[in-house]
Amino acid sequence: MKAILINPESRTMQMVEIGKREEIAGLIGFDTIAADEIGKAGDQLYFDEDCFLRGSGGRFQLDSLAPVAGRAVIAGSADGGNTLRDVATEMDSLRGRIKYL
Repeated sequence: MKAILINPESRTMQMVEIGKREEIAGLIGFDTIAADEIGKAGDQLYFDEDCFLRGSGGRFQLDSLAPVAGRAVIAGSADGGNTLRDVATEMDSLRGRIKYL
């Protein structure tokens, strides 16, 4: 499935392929994953739940959500976040919604 990896240290976003939830943990670097819904299409922002306790590098804020430290992944979801699918959010529209801190 297509997903978007956000790296606030380098202030970059890139399309990535994932097959299962465990791959999200590999991309962000931690197993303690939390998620916030970021739109009506079911996309979720996946990030390290303990990102501020760990002091992860780089920070960003998406829309009016609480800031996130470290890398994060945006992926599509269904079934209340239990099933992953291709991300619906376009990278071009996402650029205007992210503020690097």
